[in-house]
Amino acid sequence: MTMTTQLPTVSRARLDPGKRKQARITGGVLIAMAVLVAWVFGSGSEGSAVFRLSRPGDALVLPDLSVPAMQFNFIVAGLLAFLGARQFLRGGVRWSSLSLGLGLALVVVAFLVWATAGKAFSLTGMLQATMVRAVPIALGALAGVLCERVAVVNIAIEGMLLAGAFAGALVGSLLGGIAGLTAAVAVGGLFGFFLAALVVTYRMDQIIAGVVINLFVLGLTSYVSSQVFQEYRALNNAPVFRALKIPLLGDIPVIGPMIFYQNIFVYGALIMVAVSTYYLFYTRSGLRARAVGEHPRAADTLGIDVYRTRFIHVTLGGMVAGFGGAWFTLGSVGRFDENMTGGRGFIGLAAMIFGRWHPVGALMAALVFGFADSLQQKLALLRTPIPSEFLAMAPYIATIIVVAGFIGRARAPAADGQPYVKE
Repeated sequence: MTMTTQLPTVSRARLDPGKRKQARITGGVLIAMAVLVAWVFGSGSEGSAVFRLSRPGDALVLPDLSVPAMQFNFIVAGLLAFLGARQFLRGGVRWSSLSLGLGLALVVVAFLVWATAGKAFSLTGMLQATMVRAVPIALGALAGVLCERVAVVNIAIEGMLLAGAFAGALVGSLLGGIAGLTAAVAVGGLFGFFLAALVVTYRMDQIIAGVVINLFVLGLTSYVSSQVFQEYRALNNAPVFRALKIPLLGDIPVIGPMIFYQNIFVYGALIMVAVSTYYLFYTRSGLRARAVGEHPRAADTLGIDVYRTRFIHVTLGGMVAGFGGAWFTLGSVGRFDENMTGGRGFIGLAAMIFGRWHPVGALMAALVFGFADSLQQKLALLRTPIPSEFLAMAPYIATIIVVAGFIGRARAPAADGQPYVKE
C-alpha cells in the first residue's frame, strides 16, 4: 500500500513541466557549449599546452604536464554533448545545476588549454595567485555572512574594504605593518558599528545606509589620496607582509605553494572561515544568531537580545572587512590608490549568495572569482588574441553568471533585510 502511494508522487515530480523545461534549457546550453568548444577551441588549437607543476627551487620537482590541445578539446566537446543530450532527453532534474556547473568548468579548462596551445606557463603560480586574489573577496563574503545571518544586509562591504585599505596604508606608513593591520581592523569595525546604529537603532533602510557609507568612504579617501598623499608621500609608503612558508607542508607539489606558502592575509582568511563556520553551526551563540536572522520575534520571546546580537555581528563583519581591506595595501602593493578595491566588496556579496550564506561556501565561491581574476592576468602574459579589456572583464562576467542564478538558487535567511521593532 505504501508503494502505491509513493509512486505517483515520484512520477509527478519527474513530469513536472517547469522542472522538465529547466532541464531541457540546461541541456540546450550544454550542447551549445559543446559546439563552441569543438568549433573555436578544438579546430583552432595547434600543438600542445604545457603546464608547469613545479617552480625553480622546489624540494620535489614534478614533470611538466603536456596536453595535446586539439584532441583534448574535442574530448571536452564530446563530454559536453553527452551531458547536454542526457539533460535534454532524460530530464535529469536533480542533476541540472550540477551538470551545468561541470559544463562551465569544462569550458574554462578547454579555454585555458586553447590559450596555452604551443606555449607553456606555470599552473602552480596561477593557483597560488588564485588563492591570493580570492582573499579580499572571501573576507568580504564572510563579512556579509556574519551580517546577513542576523538579517542585516551589508551593502557597505565595499566601503569597509576601502576604509581598511586606507587605514592600513596610513597607519602602516607611520607605525609599521602590525599597527596598520590593527588600525584597518578597528576602522572596519567602526564602520560596522555605524551601520548597525543606522539600521538597528534608527531603522534606516539597509540598502541606503550601505550606499551612504560607500559614498562617504570613497569621497573621503579620494580627497586625502589626491590632496595629502600626493604632497606627503611618506604617509603612503607602508611595508608589505611577505609570504611565510610552513615547513614540510609548503613543499607539497602544487598544493603547498597555493595554501602553505602565503602571507598573513591568506592564513588569516582560512582561519576566520574555519572559526566562523564552527561558531555559526556548532555553538549555542551561533544558533541564537541564526535564529535572529530567521525569526527575530521568536528569538526575542526566548530571551535573545535581537538588537545586541545584530550590533555585535555587524561590527564583527566590519572588522573582517577591514582586515580584508588591509590586503590591498599591506598585503599587496604597500600604498593606497583611489578606489583601489575595484568593486571587490560587491563581488564578495555575489560570492556570499553563491556560497549559500555559508562561510565555507563563500570561500569556495571566492576561489572561483579569484581564478577568473588571475586567469585574465595569465592570459595577458600568454598574448592571446583576446583584447586585454575583455580579459579584465572576466571576474565581473563570472559575477553576472553567479548572480543570474545559473548555478542553482539559494535561500537567504527568512528575515534578511527586515527591521525589527520590539513590542
